[in-house]
Amino acid sequence: MNDLFTWAALGTIAGASAATLLATNVIGGLLGPSGDKLRKWIAIAIALLLSYVTAAFADDAGGEKWVIAFFNALVIFSAALGVNQFPPGNRQATPTQVASGREPRVFRSWV
Repeated sequence: MNDLFTWAALGTIAGASAATLLATNVIGGLLGPSGDKLRKWIAIAIALLLSYVTAAFADDAGGEKWVIAFFNALVIFSAALGVNQFPPGNRQATPTQVASGREPRVFRSWV
C-alpha cells in the first residue's frame, strides 16, 4: 500500500502526470457534464500546483527553479492530457458539420 504514491514519486514527471490525470478525471467526473469543459483548466491548475510545490522543496536550485517549474508544469499537463494526440492522424475521427457558406476549420483542439 505504501508503494502506490509517495512524495518522491509525485516529484517525478511520470508520477506528477499520473496524479494530474487521475485527479482531473475524478474532479471532472464529480462535477458532472459541466466538468467536461473544465478538465483542461483543472489539469493545468493541478500540474502547476505539483510543479511549484516540487520546486519549493528543491534546496539545491537557485531562483531559476521557478521558471523551470513553469515549463515542467507544461510537460506534466501535456503528458497527462496526451499531447501525442495532437496530429490529426492519431485521433479518432469526429463528425463535423459545416455551417452554410463556411469552410471547415483546418485545426481543431486536441484537448
